[in-house]
Amino acid sequence: MRGKYDILEKLIVCLCAALIIWGFAALHNRPTDEDCTDPITAVEETDEITDESVDATVEDEPAQPAPQRRVVYYRGRSFRYSTAFKDRNEQHLAAAERIGLKQGPKNRAAAEQMSDKLREIHTNQYYVVEELTHSLPYLVPVAAARLDSIGKEFADILARNDLPAYRFRVTSVLRSEDDIRRLQRCNSNAISNSPHNYGTTFDIGYWHYDQMVQTTDSMTDDNLKLVLGQVLLNQQRAGHIYVKYEYKQCCFHITARN
Repeated sequence: MRGKYDILEKLIVCLCAALIIWGFAALHNRPTDEDCTDPITAVEETDEITDESVDATVEDEPAQPAPQRRVVYYRGRSFRYSTAFKDRNEQHLAAAERIGLKQGPKNRAAAEQMSDKLREIHTNQYYVVEELTHSLPYLVPVAAARLDSIGKEFADILARNDLPAYRFRVTSVLRSEDDIRRLQRCNSNAISNSPHNYGTTFDIGYWHYDQMVQTTDSMTDDNLKLVLGQVLLNQQRAGHIYVKYEYKQCCFHITARN
């Protein structure tokens, strides 16, 4: 009988020991605050997007191609400039003596005092007056008006043909006595009695033009030269100007006649 009680006592002890061990194990494996985090929140925190991950995962968008510039043309009839514009210096000089100054200014200060006889020309919507090193930006009123009319007709041809707006460049105007002396020191071919001395004559360069507004359409200098040549041919045929094509100076040498 005593042996049965010993076996039962051993079973009870083993059962108590097992319960105690299980209790400690459960206590040790109890969930913590970190283990109770909302799973969605955990995913959001884990998958947080940083600047580095954007660079690493987002494909670069292809660069947009620059707008293609298109060359457009004036379709006027071409002609030989040296043949059309060969008015002699004697013709220019005779017109200058007839409608121009009787006595040219000694220098710029003297020209500024001749407002009753001269009109100062400025860069405007039709042409650019370059920085003049051997002349002054003054013309007698009739010549200044003729320069303006050339500029307006040049702009009108471009507009009528739906072409971009450009301005031509005035490269030489009135020469004072001081200008003539400086010019002769660097150019032995410069003459003392030039039509430029009378305020009736100006040079327009034909190899450089300024586009008024930058667009995808553009024109070549050579084609703009054709537009300018057409304007000068019209005015020459109408008896308004004399024109000499200056190949070496890259300009049209122009004297107003009326």
